[in-house]
Amino acid sequence: MATIYEVSKLADVSLATVSRVINKNARVSEKTRQKVLVAMAELGYRPNSIAQSLASSRSNSVGVLVSELHGSFFGQMMAGIEAELRAAGKHVIITTGHSEEEKEKEGIEFLISRNCDAIILHVEAVSDEYLIDLCKGSTPIYLMSRLVNELSENCISLDNELGGFLATQSIIEQGHLAIAYITGPQFKADSKDRLAGHKRALAENNISFSDTLYFEGDFKETGGSDGLKHFIKSKKEFSALICANDEMASGAITYAREHGFTLPNDLSIIGFDNIIFARHTFPKLTTIDNPVNSMGHMAAKLVLKNNYQQNDISITHSFEPTLITRDSVILNTNRVKK
Repeated sequence: MATIYEVSKLADVSLATVSRVINKNARVSEKTRQKVLVAMAELGYRPNSIAQSLASSRSNSVGVLVSELHGSFFGQMMAGIEAELRAAGKHVIITTGHSEEEKEKEGIEFLISRNCDAIILHVEAVSDEYLIDLCKGSTPIYLMSRLVNELSENCISLDNELGGFLATQSIIEQGHLAIAYITGPQFKADSKDRLAGHKRALAENNISFSDTLYFEGDFKETGGSDGLKHFIKSKKEFSALICANDEMASGAITYAREHGFTLPNDLSIIGFDNIIFARHTFPKLTTIDNPVNSMGHMAAKLVLKNNYQQNDISITHSFEPTLITRDSVILNTNRVKK
């Protein structure tokens, strides 16, 4: 196996120059860089990433922990992070936390043990206090889709309360007053914030929040179908259904159509996230856009700026949701479903 010393000899340059080429240091002229690259190719030399890491105290890898690997929401998030880092010559190491405290902690410890230069976390079960303490360690930590006030400069977050407000306000503006709501798990900050926005919109329009038109789902299709089934069995009248994410809205749409609803005539439904399949449901889903791909790019840019000294990057820490109007919500003409 060829060594860096052989590359140096064949290219007739110093070891330091070969090292600068390997590490893509701009101080090497193009002519010299090409000499080194030709020598490396001729000898079949491959840089030892572990040795590079030990020599430079950098692994050129960034750890990413997400709740799940399935589904387009996390796919868009990871795609944004990976694309931005790959363009900068960095690689990602991905693991999952499954929204469980111990698994999130295990995933974080795994990424730290892999000598990642920084770690981007999408965590839901660990406490703010744990994260604040974690950030005191030697590995830089950044939070995705979560705001911890004490760590705000390391957070990329969405205004979920505003998103919850926009969803409900848009339904009310379409003349719906009897509104059912399926939330996500209430231990999750984004779910709590979206519910808070829903309640604010109701209050500002003098509509009382009703426990009988509230159901705690699971952020999966089953949450939507189970929630709608619950509301139908309760015999409570409602003309609109708000789901705290698109997966639950999809489950609700499927259940409604299977049980005799004509959508959106019998029931208006709105989701949250604007994931890829929202435009392909029938009817096409009105939803709140959660720009998670752009946020993934921004989280990666924050790492590049703070940890790889790319100081020309501009950072946006807080993103705002927007309403995406499609076909699943119509003007209420006093039809309610019993």
